[in-house]
Amino acid sequence: MIKPGLAVISGASSGIGAATARTLAGRGWRVVLAARRAERLRLLAAEIQAAGGQAEIFPVDLADPSGRQALFAAFPQADLLVNNAGLGWYGYAEKMPWNLAQEMIAVNMAACVQLCQLYLPGMRARRRGHIINVGSIVGGMPNQGVALYSASKAFLDTFTTAVYRELRGSGVEISVVRPGPVQSEFFERAREREQGGSIPAERFAVPPEAVAKCILGLLEHPRRVAYIPWTMVFSPLLEVGFGWLIDRLGPLLLKQDSISR
Repeated sequence: MIKPGLAVISGASSGIGAATARTLAGRGWRVVLAARRAERLRLLAAEIQAAGGQAEIFPVDLADPSGRQALFAAFPQADLLVNNAGLGWYGYAEKMPWNLAQEMIAVNMAACVQLCQLYLPGMRARRRGHIINVGSIVGGMPNQGVALYSASKAFLDTFTTAVYRELRGSGVEISVVRPGPVQSEFFERAREREQGGSIPAERFAVPPEAVAKCILGLLEHPRRVAYIPWTMVFSPLLEVGFGWLIDRLGPLLLKQDSISR
């Protein structure tokens, strides 16, 4: 189990990131809140500090490589990195605006890779550290309407697995959490984006605190992958056993959403 130190959390202004920051700060971690919305970060930091925790903010656009570099330059000695920043969109893949696709690739994938590359050398040198990448069950169960989002989470799965194997014996851990749908602004913001639609899985969402609790559990008992809720561990089998059914019924949901807009 890694002892509390400095934790850098991306996408910390709401949802999983904010819940994780509160949870870690309550366990003695000094948390760095990184996201675009500075006012949200200030409010969260004030809340954490009022509760007796330690929190600092770093407003940053993680779609920009220079922003990632600046975050590392400001807090280079992190003991924990939580790569949570991400964005979603729902609709036919060919209708997704290219500028939004580029932003998703930059935030969901490139930011994670670059931050890992920045922080891992120092963690290796100190033989101490943990990186947690926030993935999704759709990384192993790609569905209509979230083609690029699914691909980005599949990327995190394979990237984390490969790096996990590279780090064996180094004293440094890396994990990926694979939640199902989580209650947050993620769904609302997906609807608000250009030509975006409503993601059907929203109705099954679990509280973000469930993911934060899982992340804390990974720090106490490190392992490569964790599912939230735990029953989602069977989700990859749905693709293997019932992919043929999803092929037939899944597109009807997307078509219905497209007609209703």
